[in-house]
Amino acid sequence: MSFLDTLAQMMVILFAIVCGYAANRMGILGGATDQKISKLLLTVTVPAMILASVSTGDTLPEASVVLGTLGAGFWFYAVEFLFILTVPHLLGGTAGQKGVWRYTLAFPNVAFIGYPVVLALYGQQALFYAVILCLPFNLLSFTLGPLLLTGAGRFSPRQLLSPTVLASVLALALALARVRLPALAGEMLAFVGDVTVPLSLLFVGSLLAGLPMGRMLLSPRLWMLTVIRLLVLPAALCCLLRALDFDPLVLGVTVVQMAMPTAVTGSLLSMEHGGDTECMAQSTFLTTLASIVTIPLVAALLL
Repeated sequence: MSFLDTLAQMMVILFAIVCGYAANRMGILGGATDQKISKLLLTVTVPAMILASVSTGDTLPEASVVLGTLGAGFWFYAVEFLFILTVPHLLGGTAGQKGVWRYTLAFPNVAFIGYPVVLALYGQQALFYAVILCLPFNLLSFTLGPLLLTGAGRFSPRQLLSPTVLASVLALALALARVRLPALAGEMLAFVGDVTVPLSLLFVGSLLAGLPMGRMLLSPRLWMLTVIRLLVLPAALCCLLRALDFDPLVLGVTVVQMAMPTAVTGSLLSMEHGGDTECMAQSTFLTTLASIVTIPLVAALLL
């Protein structure tokens, strides 16, 4: 994929964020409206999108292929775990900021941005591998994610029964069992789930409207975190998967997913569970902006 192709895709995403920013300035979004949008996404549209990911398309691959891809996913999160244990302590900051550092390192935007980039690089046949890699993300981001953001003191076991977690468990079970929902059910889920991406980006844009942009762009901690998230992590994972002799397509899709900016869901979870929502939105914006350049670099140099 050329630099211009990637730039075009990223500009579409940034346009949605800018629209959310403008809507906040015009008084359409913000405050209680953002909180209701967050609830809507986490309880309705995100679960629908998760289930639709294994309910649409022509065929599901063999269970061995699913398990092999999940094996790459295991190393994906193992590499991130090592960085989570060390980087936040080195960067410093408040407890809330360290929660943001942890979430940023753990959860890249594997769906909202990762899917279109994988399609552009490897074609339609690679999309299912991206979907399978996204299943543990869905499960972990909505269970481990709040714990990383806010610490054990604000974690409740009831979070394990949230709609997003239940949808993730069901989607993984359906994929492993190679069970397809009726076509009409998949179409309905996809119809509702397709709202998630633009609405989430509008939500992030609205959050950014109240932030001091100059301070964000001059923050050394955020820039260091951005470099680690977008360049260091995919380079480390690429070296590991090559050493373990993974299939080139699985390796490529997995490394591309690792090169994605911070997941938009971090801002949703931060608002829902009392994390540093301002810093989380800053991380999402800055990594998304920088990924316009870094994603083509990763594709050119590592794959």
